[in-house]
Amino acid sequence: MTQQFETFESNSPVAQPMEITQRFEYLIANTPAIIYSSVPSGDFKMTFVSENASRVLGYAPQEMVDDPNFWFDHIHPDDAPNIFSSLALLFVEGERAYEYRFLTKDKRYLWMHDSLRLIRDENNNPIEVIGSLTNITERKLMEEALHRTGEEQRSLIEKLKEAQAQLLQSEKMASIGQLAAGVAHEINNPVGFVSSNMKSLQTYVDKLLLVVSRQEQLLQGDELGEDLKKQAKQLSVEADLAYLRDDVVDLIAESLDGLKRVKDIVQSLKDFSHVGESDWQMVDIAKGLESTITIANNELKYKAVIERHHGELPLVKGLASQLNQVFMNLLVNAAHSIAERGTITIRTECRDEWVYISVQDTGCGIPAENLSRIFEPFFTTKPVGSGTGLGLSLSYGIVQKHGGRIEVQSEVGVGTCFTVCLPVNQPHVNIG
Repeated sequence: MTQQFETFESNSPVAQPMEITQRFEYLIANTPAIIYSSVPSGDFKMTFVSENASRVLGYAPQEMVDDPNFWFDHIHPDDAPNIFSSLALLFVEGERAYEYRFLTKDKRYLWMHDSLRLIRDENNNPIEVIGSLTNITERKLMEEALHRTGEEQRSLIEKLKEAQAQLLQSEKMASIGQLAAGVAHEINNPVGFVSSNMKSLQTYVDKLLLVVSRQEQLLQGDELGEDLKKQAKQLSVEADLAYLRDDVVDLIAESLDGLKRVKDIVQSLKDFSHVGESDWQMVDIAKGLESTITIANNELKYKAVIERHHGELPLVKGLASQLNQVFMNLLVNAAHSIAERGTITIRTECRDEWVYISVQDTGCGIPAENLSRIFEPFFTTKPVGSGTGLGLSLSYGIVQKHGGRIEVQSEVGVGTCFTVCLPVNQPHVNIG
């Protein structure tokens, strides 16, 4: 090699032009970039390709020069349109650079960076295009790997955000469940003895009314003196005994009915919360719906009439408290979608080992552009401060965990119908 360089550096006037040419060819053949030239029109037929093309691409330079369509024919079909559509700018800008995949002799695609420059003559006419092709496959692979890593990190961050939101919501629901169970327990005690007292009072009033009735019978007879009868009748008039006798019965009946309703609410709180039931169990869907309607009644009663169309349902394997949370979200959303007064229709049925629970409202409906996003975490169309955008996302996750799905149909101005589809049996879940 040293001797070769010495030859190149010879000062002999005769040898110098040949040595310079050899030196030039040597450098071109060993540079990382493939140097080429082509005609500045038509198919950009190559007129020269450096020897290193055989090392980088596997093609002999002459092979590339002989084929007038070689360059165009070997660009990846997905990359070619972008190059063809903008190649005319070379004649305006004078230089262009592209990155594309080029087919090698062994049928692989390598990423190439192609720098083109237009050469013009003294009359500004284009005479030649000079270019250099550099293999950037390794760089591209690294970029793609970094991009994938970035996408995976973004996906992981989103999943972590969603998991955190679900955890917070789960903790919130667990706290609400414990609070509901505690309130139910505290209410149940006084309700218990008040109910017992009311039943005793009802017995006592019945006896008192019997005595009053007997007294009236005696007053109508001849056993008592007229003066005593007169006094007794006067007392009855002053006390308005006839009214009291009718009203006290109604009051006791209404009070007992009210106590029964309180007990039903308490029981619904217990059924809804299912505190302590963390295992998969056989769930009564109809019972869960009714307890949820009772708990959500304050949100529902001012907005909608509830219509029920229940079919005969089997027990479903699941987590009762979480399914009740799904029903709660769907019912409250239905109520919020109704501007003034409407109807919420609940239908249940069982077909082909699947249970279907639909909640249909006559509310404002969901625009078509939002239908694909309603199950995304934090997506909400409610005003700021009116919702977290987690309700449907959490419901979707709960139903998925139960091996089911949620379907939605909506028409703006008509209403929305959410249908929860749950499998009756889930072989992968063990009850215990």
